[in-house]
Amino acid sequence: MEFKVNCGIWGAMFGVPFIVADNFLKLASGNQIKVLLYLLRCSGKMCSTEEISANTGVSAEETEEAVIFWQQANVLSPQTNISATPVKSIMPQQTEITPVQPVQQPVNSSAEPMPDHKTNLSGSEIASIMDNSQDIRELFKIAESILGALKNSQMNSMIWMYDHLGLKKEVIITLISYCASIEKINTAYMEKIASVWAENDINTINAAQDEIQRMTASKEYSAKIAKLFQMQSRPTTKQNEFIQQWKNADISLELIKLAYEKTMEQINKLNFNYINKILLSWQSSGFKTVQDVQAAESEYKKKKAGSKSEPDDTDIEKYNSVINKFLY
Repeated sequence: MEFKVNCGIWGAMFGVPFIVADNFLKLASGNQIKVLLYLLRCSGKMCSTEEISANTGVSAEETEEAVIFWQQANVLSPQTNISATPVKSIMPQQTEITPVQPVQQPVNSSAEPMPDHKTNLSGSEIASIMDNSQDIRELFKIAESILGALKNSQMNSMIWMYDHLGLKKEVIITLISYCASIEKINTAYMEKIASVWAENDINTINAAQDEIQRMTASKEYSAKIAKLFQMQSRPTTKQNEFIQQWKNADISLELIKLAYEKTMEQINKLNFNYINKILLSWQSSGFKTVQDVQAAESEYKKKKAGSKSEPDDTDIEKYNSVINKFLY
């Protein structure tokens, strides 16, 4: 099927850079295209975020994110200042992408303090920060290759990690890559990890990679315990504390499974505190393996078998105390 433009409707026209049609029709979203077309149409006149939103059907937040997208593509000038107050519209730059020349000025420069990300930096503020920081530009570029087109909230979050937490660019990238690998890319989750890293001075690639290995091992161990206990949901925070104690104590999964089975025999329900008491009692008795526990039980039964009288309730209670040391 062939298509032909209806030239009869042509009147006043405006230009669209070749680079948009050649490089961005697949990459840009529909909303990003809408915002760019409106800006090009309004070239030379005053417009605002609300006006663009009203005329394109794109939300105010997505409008600012679209402007930043075209700034990063170098289709719009980095000095674009779209805000709630009417400002001058932006003319498109040259139609070829040219690299941004590094400006050796840190983001946390004392000349212009950075506000906390919770104040929700506007698109123009973020663009200004990008213009003054090569690290931030590179951070956004690499993050976009991992996460896709960045939202305003994501850029705010990364600036906060860099400036206020003091994490290095490469450490933030390592964090983002890890979160993407486990499909947890919401800003709250990444900020939580970033805060812990900053607090524990995890601020080199090697330290970050070591921490990721530790986190991965802990998650895998926790998943094995959940499967062992036939849990239908992920362990709670409190349950994970018990699990990490067992992992740090190097208690074997086989021994934990035996403690779980004895718990089910005694109270017929999953109880981490109960399991933990059994494991602690075995640990204090020097039992490190299932064979150690079974040997102790076998020895106890042999002694009782040599007795003429059947064990009474006191004997059974003593048995539980010696072998399991249940603390009721």
